Amino acid sequence: MISLRKAREADLPIIQYIGTIAYGRTYVPILGQVQVDYMLNKIYAIASLTEQLMEGHIFIIAEVAGKDAAFASYSTLVENGHPVVKLHKLYVLPEAQGLSIGKFLINEVRDKAIELGAKGLLVNVNRYNKARDFYEKAGFKIKETVDIEIGDGFFMNDYVMERTL
Repeated sequence: MISLRKAREADLPIIQYIGTIAYGRTYVPILGQVQVDYMLNKIYAIASLTEQLMEGHIFIIAEVAGKDAAFASYSTLVENGHPVVKLHKLYVLPEAQGLSIGKFLINEVRDKAIELGAKGLLVNVNRYNKARDFYEKAGFKIKETVDIEIGDGFFMNDYVMERTL
């Protein structure tokens, strides 16, 4: 059984652990170790996660059989005068993949977005990440292609995907 809880500041080391393991496993083959190390230091340092919380990102942790196994984070934005929810992160530990935890989390974020009156749900997905298939199965469609400079000569080469609510 999957249970969810809203993360607090005390949960940030758990998010850091899951993010570091899952992000590295996903992106080293796509981006290489140097860029992954840069991104992990930039996004998953406790100071960075704390800043994300302070900026209004909501983190949800999924637990399976008493073990923290995945998390998602999202925030609310205004786009064209309408609220939308941006899914910033969704990562599942490798040993917990295939248990429908990602689907459970995406549905929870979708439900929260609907409660907030959002008209859509957005997510950026690396163009070479297999997760694109997951998001398409969840009802997302490619809205645009973007290349976002993140520093030190690195870029995020993403699709912005959107699901209308």
